[in-house]
Amino acid sequence: MISMIRNKYLTLIGVGLLFTAVSCTDGYEPEPVELVSIDFVFSKTDSLGTNAVKFMNNIYATLQNGHNRVGSDYLDAASDDAISINVSDPDVYKLAMGRYTASTRVESDMRWKEYYSGIRKANILINHIDVVPFMLTYKNAKGETKPLNVTMKAEARFLRAYFYFELVKRYGGVPLMGDDVHILGDDMEIPRNFFETCVHYICDELDDIKDDLRTNPMPDFEQYAHTPTREACLALKSRVLLYAASPLFNERPIEIGNELIGYASYDRERWNDAAKAAKTFIDEYGPNGNGAYGLTQSTSDGDNRDFRDVFLGFYNKTNNPEVIFYRPGGEDKSIESNNGPLGFSGDNLGKGRTLPTQNLVDAFPMKDGMFAGQGSKYTLNQSNPYENRDPRLDYTILHHGSSWLNNTLDISIGGVNNPSNSAEYSKTGYYMCKFMGKFGEESQYGNKIHLWVMFRYAEMLLNYAEAMNEYLSSPSQDVYDAIIALRARAGIESGNDESPYGLKKNMTQAEMREVIQNERRIEMAFEEQRYWDIRRWRIAEEIFKNPLEGLEIRVKGNTTSFNEVDVLSTTFDVKRYLYPIPYNEVVKNDNMIQNPKW
Repeated sequence: MISMIRNKYLTLIGVGLLFTAVSCTDGYEPEPVELVSIDFVFSKTDSLGTNAVKFMNNIYATLQNGHNRVGSDYLDAASDDAISINVSDPDVYKLAMGRYTASTRVESDMRWKEYYSGIRKANILINHIDVVPFMLTYKNAKGETKPLNVTMKAEARFLRAYFYFELVKRYGGVPLMGDDVHILGDDMEIPRNFFETCVHYICDELDDIKDDLRTNPMPDFEQYAHTPTREACLALKSRVLLYAASPLFNERPIEIGNELIGYASYDRERWNDAAKAAKTFIDEYGPNGNGAYGLTQSTSDGDNRDFRDVFLGFYNKTNNPEVIFYRPGGEDKSIESNNGPLGFSGDNLGKGRTLPTQNLVDAFPMKDGMFAGQGSKYTLNQSNPYENRDPRLDYTILHHGSSWLNNTLDISIGGVNNPSNSAEYSKTGYYMCKFMGKFGEESQYGNKIHLWVMFRYAEMLLNYAEAMNEYLSSPSQDVYDAIIALRARAGIESGNDESPYGLKKNMTQAEMREVIQNERRIEMAFEEQRYWDIRRWRIAEEIFKNPLEGLEIRVKGNTTSFNEVDVLSTTFDVKRYLYPIPYNEVVKNDNMIQNPKW
């Protein structure tokens, strides 16, 4: 199931340590030169823990940077929010179209081997880190001074819990390895654990370690900002319990009674558990708690900060209080180069890799929070359909007429920024804007910090709103307040008492569910939420009954026409709600039960 090596040695390539082995002068190697011993990595004489820290960093490397990670596309290009510009059958199309099996897999997202490798590395560190006599100390979440190995062990357990969650959301229940590090000759016919057991294990681990982690603001921020904190623990637990309460695992699993892929029976209290987990974070760290976290927004001093700044800077209580946990990225132009619009030259030329759909654009309301023709005071301008829209539309998507690199984008058919004579062009009439620097009025791309934000405060509000709405028979004021906070930050008009921020008073549970799901879609666009949301909600079958759409924009004289066109048609087989266990795992392990219908 996972790669096995003898306990005594660690493969250099496997752990990524850059050590040099020296062979004997007679050519005889008493120990293989490509191997280093565990005693060397976790040394009783290394008070700085130099090698142990390198090993820890290699565990972190298992975390994914989501920017263009799935065959150079964003994962949500396999949802209804986007398509790939690539015409040569990219990985996201294989995911979207279901062109995979247990043996012909899309490894860029299925990642069974990768996550179990990360789990194994975490176990090695957990079992050996206490050998290292750390002189270095840190302050834990309780303010206690502890040797560095305490938080390193907690960090490894956090990462292990995260890796297990990523496996569970893809496969359902998976084998739990505990702290074991197996060696050659061990019995590896390990069965899958029940879904419920996996959820309990992950949550128990997070509860057990949370106070051994750091908390923000931390005094050694520059060095340790990327590490999981107590807050990251709470955020991960919130997401785990939200998924566990969702229809795919709780109410309508794809095979009723199969405890490997969901609960044995529905329990509404699971929604309450999820709501409590999110509320714990909000109450402790939100604006009404210690104020360490909140929504990034403009202030009264006119700093021009907006939604985009969340992804362009590190955590800062004043300037960016939203980032809870992130994967570091480089300070470069990579996101702009991969995803910026076509039609520019030199260093300004983008590849337009991930193309938003009209389906996603249509999800953004007008700037009063309502949809045109459905109560909004605004009508949809047929000659400029992006006028008077939710400001997040312009922060998320580049459209015809957008300002970019000190130009007005022409994404009409054959336009400067959509050369349709090319094999790869914007078939949807849109480009992605989110995550990129604010280059609307700049003449050229410059280096920007590009974080992959894995948890942020907005998700805690959305998690709470969804879970509480599902738990109650009708939405409470707290549910309304969570959505209002997001809409106020976005710049939606405040409205009146009967329709605050575009939210109708006295909504039913079903009406509020629709609002929350749409709010999550536009707030979290391209953050690898939509792909999984439509699965855990069990709505993918309905979503993909209809084609994905784009715009065909034509300019004739002074007239611009916008016509919706189908850009991708697909269907969704029920079995695809979960990925298949790798074929070779099932073949070599009689106790490994395959997911239904695979």
